[in-house]
Amino acid sequence: MIHTIDLQFLGNSQTIASFLVISENRQLILVESGPHSTLPTLEREVQALGYQLSDIKHVFLTHIHLDHAGAAWALAGKGAKIYVHPAGAKHLAYPEKLMESAKRIYQEKMDMLWGEMHPIPEAQIVEVAHEQSFMIDNLTFVGHHTPGHAIHHIAWQVGKAVFAGDVAGVKIGDGPAVAPMPPPDIDVEAWQASMQLLRELPVERMFLTHFGEIQDIQTHLHALEQNILLQANWVKNRYEAGETVEQMLPDFVVFCQAELKRQGVEEVALFKYEGANPAFMSATGLVRYWKKKLGV
Repeated sequence: MIHTIDLQFLGNSQTIASFLVISENRQLILVESGPHSTLPTLEREVQALGYQLSDIKHVFLTHIHLDHAGAAWALAGKGAKIYVHPAGAKHLAYPEKLMESAKRIYQEKMDMLWGEMHPIPEAQIVEVAHEQSFMIDNLTFVGHHTPGHAIHHIAWQVGKAVFAGDVAGVKIGDGPAVAPMPPPDIDVEAWQASMQLLRELPVERMFLTHFGEIQDIQTHLHALEQNILLQANWVKNRYEAGETVEQMLPDFVVFCQAELKRQGVEEVALFKYEGANPAFMSATGLVRYWKKKLGV
């Protein structure tokens, strides 16, 4: 059984989710811890289902960005094992560099947005190889390495479902699929290959951290790929024209909002899209991608 938990990030619904998976014999597995700032909401929602956070013994992370993994240390402190890509494991054991990088971006908003992050004992961190599987009671979780959004990204398959993290993008309600493209690891070609991997999985349900369940997987991934190329080509044109990220950023934000409005997204949902996928981060990530790719 899969329960989608709305973490009510910054008081907003449908922005960040965690997923509580309950096995046949009531073993609890959490996919995505969410940020530490939303831990009280996670605890309240788990309690509403009749459990405690200490009942969660396995936490599967799609990647180590703070909106997905920021509270993992707190769950490890209650006895959980944390499953993560090998390239992300060191940042959970030694999170100082990760937090300093985030502080440079978010500055005085850091605590409000993300809360704290403390080291996880290495003995509780499980480094996951590509297609490695883990049997928990009657459930088998398979970790698929899916780079593109981040080099340390994993999509977790369990039965006919897949928890696809950010490699499957952002979709709020009935709105369009959009790609979150923050620095430092954006790689368009790797992302396309990861989406092809998702297309070929024998699954019927796909769960997005931002936000919720997708059943028409092929249509969703096609729309997401078009959005990736749309954003990437917009930034490429400006970058080749000699603009810096600071120069193009205001127009990029307007461009992204206009594209959402063109597809019928209303003001309230625009705010949620921005909370799940800040446009300034995508502009920065794509400039870094093109700088590396073009060498200009």
